[in-house]
Amino acid sequence: MDRFVINGGNRVEGEIKVDGAKNSVLPILAATIINGGESVVHNVPDLKDVETLTGVLKSIGCKCFYENNTIMVKSDNVMDINIPEKPVREMRSSIILLGAMIARTGQAKISYPGGYDIIVINLCTF
Repeated sequence: MDRFVINGGNRVEGEIKVDGAKNSVLPILAATIINGGESVVHNVPDLKDVETLTGVLKSIGCKCFYENNTIMVKSDNVMDINIPEKPVREMRSSIILLGAMIARTGQAKISYPGGYDIIVINLCTF
């Protein structure tokens, strides 16, 4: 099925099972930073990139628990705006953390993926 078509003013509810994939789970895990509470993600594939990203989440103050293809992330203690350089070099998709970090803390510091320069971003309000 390529799409859902919903007609009328009827309430939509139900559940669907979504297959886990790296390209979907990494942005979802990054988004758990914004929550500031507890997020549970099911059907998570057992991949090195998932392990690397949960390590980054832990390094900035999240607590992550992985069991039976389910990850629980507690992001209430996100304190560090410095995204560690080593995992960013290992996994270029670590850049997906920038948006969530800026949304949550107003700033972030990250190395260029695969490079030596450092990006520092501060959210300014006018």
